[in-house]
Amino acid sequence: MTTFSERLESHLFRTPQRVAVYLQHSGQPDLPIAYRQLLRGANAYARTFAREKIQPGEVVILILQHGEDLIYSFWGAILHGAIPSIMPFLTEKLAPERYRADLAALISVTKPAAIVTYPEFETEVRGALKEGDSVRAVIVTDKLEPQSDADFNTLPGIQRSEHDIVLLQHSSGTTGLQKGVALSHRAVFNQLDSYSQALHLNDNDVIVSWLPLYHDMGLIAGFLLPILAGVPLVLSSPFDWVRAPYKLMQSVSQYKGTLSWLPNFSYNFCAQKIRDRYLEGVDLSSWRAVINCSEPVHWESHHAFYERFKLYGLKLETLQTSYAMAENVFGVTQSDLARPPKVEEIDREAFMTERVARAPVNGHPAMKMMSSGKPLSNTRIRILDEHGRDVPHRKIGEIALQSDCMLAGYYNRPDATKKAFYEGWYLTGDYGYISEGEVFVSGRKKDMIIVGGKNVYPQDLESLTYEVPGVHAGRSVAFGIFDEEAGTEDVVIIAEVDSKDRDEQEKIADLIRQHVTKNSAIALRYVKVVGPKWILKTSSGKTARSANKEKFLKELESQS
Repeated sequence: MTTFSERLESHLFRTPQRVAVYLQHSGQPDLPIAYRQLLRGANAYARTFAREKIQPGEVVILILQHGEDLIYSFWGAILHGAIPSIMPFLTEKLAPERYRADLAALISVTKPAAIVTYPEFETEVRGALKEGDSVRAVIVTDKLEPQSDADFNTLPGIQRSEHDIVLLQHSSGTTGLQKGVALSHRAVFNQLDSYSQALHLNDNDVIVSWLPLYHDMGLIAGFLLPILAGVPLVLSSPFDWVRAPYKLMQSVSQYKGTLSWLPNFSYNFCAQKIRDRYLEGVDLSSWRAVINCSEPVHWESHHAFYERFKLYGLKLETLQTSYAMAENVFGVTQSDLARPPKVEEIDREAFMTERVARAPVNGHPAMKMMSSGKPLSNTRIRILDEHGRDVPHRKIGEIALQSDCMLAGYYNRPDATKKAFYEGWYLTGDYGYISEGEVFVSGRKKDMIIVGGKNVYPQDLESLTYEVPGVHAGRSVAFGIFDEEAGTEDVVIIAEVDSKDRDEQEKIADLIRQHVTKNSAIALRYVKVVGPKWILKTSSGKTARSANKEKFLKELESQS
């Protein structure tokens, strides 16, 4: 079976009544969707695409919230042979003007044939269209063909080749989504095969996820992997999770969940926000892996999560790590599920100034680095310097990779595709090092700050702020602003604290300034301590550095 449609057909004939997805909505009973119902719902969309004369190989953008329509429209596009591309739905967390600009940009680059959305959002979508756009149909969810059993002999999706593009996904952290990662059927299956092997995926597994489907972690690990592998999926809304994170624990306990993926910030969020009263009767002992896919991953976050939930059956070795990206479908590395991920203590000064990971010397302060595991069986990794040469062992450089599940290219972006590769190796834009075959990720190349000729990585400075009492992990952001008079960048750190008392905030700001200056290669001048919810996040929950920098500069300008 080399295409998605063939795999779905196999599940339909072998286990039509087996539940593929338990769909969860706050305040409603869980909705079990068996494979037969999944394909009936998908077939209604496939027939609607045919009615609207959407051709196999054309792109269909899905602007839908968590729910049946998102699931059915995605698989309906697959059955029709079209290429689904999920875009975040407009919420109160996204600026409407920016969202409209992002949608217009996505349409201009991706050139979709159709957009699927709700009746109440149709006007918003049509408002983003311009004369000459490729969109021929705006399909609304209340004007579909009736549901019916799928006749696979007549479905165009069955005729697709394993080398054809099956879907577009988008690099985590974006909302504009102008760089669509084009993936073939074969690339996705190669990833699922190698990643399933690393996970020891089996018939007793149950995957529990709240992750959004417009990012690789949710789309691949929390959607395609379970459905194509025949593993039950318990799927809830990311917005429900943010409002009530304890529901993840309750779902794992209720369904005896075995596998989940989480971004690093959610470990801290769960540890801080979930109260004992919501955990009564909860049993987390069935969880065999909760996998942190952030880059980098933080030992402190794992420690906080374990200490908070160990009394409810959580095992230390359950907390695992992976390095993943949309351009490789998903997983690049995976830690060994039989033991906790490797943690190294390294010299903080050498790491920040010499960009090398070595044991602490001469009483220098240490920092903990946690491994993201070893490369998957079908993936090779190199660490390169700025000239494309391999760096010595434990030296930090840019991570480059090769595999048989790489992107076919950035859709309609040959310029970006060419720029992303160097002599056949994909340049990730992430920095890290290798120790005993394990990959340690240290930060993003684009986030680097240059202060007096020294390379400073914001993640290093943010980690230092978390050591200051009153600052929680994930609630600070560092970036550089250019000082024309000095001819170099100054570092700005913004930290959120729970206290709204200005005197208390100033006291914490002084402590941050002293601690970062003492433990890093820079003399920190600009520290702004703010109350909760100041820091802007991306749609995947990561800190949006450029957006926070822009917000800071606007506030600075308004005060002058």
